Amino acid sequence: MASTQVTPTRMELTRLKKKLVTARKGHKLLKDKRDELMRQFLELVRSNMDLRRGVEEGIKRANRNFVMAKASMDEATLNTALMSPKQEIQLEVEEKNVMSVNIPVFNTKTRTQDENDIYSYGFAFTSSDLDGAVKSLSQVLKDMLKLAEVEKACQLMASEIEKTRRRVNALEHVIIPQTQESIKYITMKLDENERSSQVRLMKVKDMMLEDAHKYSERA
Repeated sequence: MASTQVTPTRMELTRLKKKLVTARKGHKLLKDKRDELMRQFLELVRSNMDLRRGVEEGIKRANRNFVMAKASMDEATLNTALMSPKQEIQLEVEEKNVMSVNIPVFNTKTRTQDENDIYSYGFAFTSSDLDGAVKSLSQVLKDMLKLAEVEKACQLMASEIEKTRRRVNALEHVIIPQTQESIKYITMKLDENERSSQVRLMKVKDMMLEDAHKYSERA
């Protein structure tokens, strides 16, 4: 038990009382942090679900168009059309701090602003279904990057929530109860020592009075 590991002195009692105050403040702050992390985590989860549905639908649409294009074009023409991409995209990764969690933020920049630069081929010998597939993939790309960003944020926040939860439980079920028990133990010991001291003082007083009485009788 914690009570057997402390020295029952007033200095130790003062130190433990300060520790208890700090532990209670830390417990409250960590609980507030955990609750806020949970709130933001649930918002990210809902956003993640919406983005995933949109990305999956966009990929399905692109796949349907690509299958139709492949059926209407010969393989050599299709491969030639997609061999040399025309547009380039630069991905920049930054971070933002949310409740002491560094969450990645993805920013994209295209080489040109022309929307038609996504097509790396001429339209004379290709199917319109291929145009639809390329356009669908181009449109879903930003959502895919956003989905990756949100999923990573969910992972990081879930990890931080678990760490915070463990700290809250450690304070609530271990540190605070042990400190309270130690304070109780020291208080009882000090009270016991004080009572013992009073008893000794009373005995000394009685002995002194008795000696004084005997001395007066001899005189």
